[in-house]
Amino acid sequence: MASALDALVAACGRALLLAALLSQLDPCSGNSELSTAVNITWSSINFKTILQWQPVPTNYVYTVKISGINSNWEKVCVHTKETECDVTDKLQKVKDTYTAHIVSEMLSGTEKFEEPPYAISPKFTPYNQTTIGTPGIQTYELTDSKLKVLVEDPLTPYRFPNKSFKSIREIFQNDLEYTLYYWKDRSTGKKEATTKSNQFEISIDKGENYCFFVQATILSRRENRKSQESKVKCTSDQIDGLAAYGTEVFIIIAAVAIVILIAIIGLSVTLYKCKKTRAAKEKETMPLTDV
Repeated sequence: MASALDALVAACGRALLLAALLSQLDPCSGNSELSTAVNITWSSINFKTILQWQPVPTNYVYTVKISGINSNWEKVCVHTKETECDVTDKLQKVKDTYTAHIVSEMLSGTEKFEEPPYAISPKFTPYNQTTIGTPGIQTYELTDSKLKVLVEDPLTPYRFPNKSFKSIREIFQNDLEYTLYYWKDRSTGKKEATTKSNQFEISIDKGENYCFFVQATILSRRENRKSQESKVKCTSDQIDGLAAYGTEVFIIIAAVAIVILIAIIGLSVTLYKCKKTRAAKEKETMPLTDV
């Protein structure tokens, strides 16, 4: 009797242990198949901002929720199988600090969690962290001993009420500064000039050609202060371009002049023939006079 009781207790113990193990595995819950996002990064240039993460989902989807310190949670990229999300429109308060939750959700028709798991992004402040893109050189002019350069402000995705795009100047205002780096053509010694506008006018050596590029700086930043550098321009390129342009104009003018000359000659010949023909007809129709 005692041995039978011991055997029953042992069997119950094994059953309880098996139940405990099965509850830990819980294969129906989907825990082993549902992953949360990792390697979350913000990629932002001129306030165009993309949130990126890993891994690519298999039998589940992602939904991104985003909120600023001074704004409510909003959903974007709902039920996506992508691993990136354009959140630009949700970050228009550029001085606010934002956090994103990347929620992992089961596909419809499968068991859902009461509270889906999510991963939390690093904090992001667009005003301090967006990378400033390449400024453009709109025009430049070399006259005597002056070099004039007009910088083109990079545009942002944000718009005015009239639908025109805001430039970085409208956002950073006096916090934006441009630096012009310039040097004599075929020389390595660089000089620099700064301005809070987008115009430079600097004194240079007369008769010399110069090369230059511009770069923006956000003065209030401690990190990521400088923009990408513009393309290098040289005043010799402008002179060569003008020379080539002058040659083309000369060819065009010469061609037009030849065409006009041919037209004038043709018209003159035609008029002469018409006049000669008219005179002959008048002579034929002229009445004879008595002798």
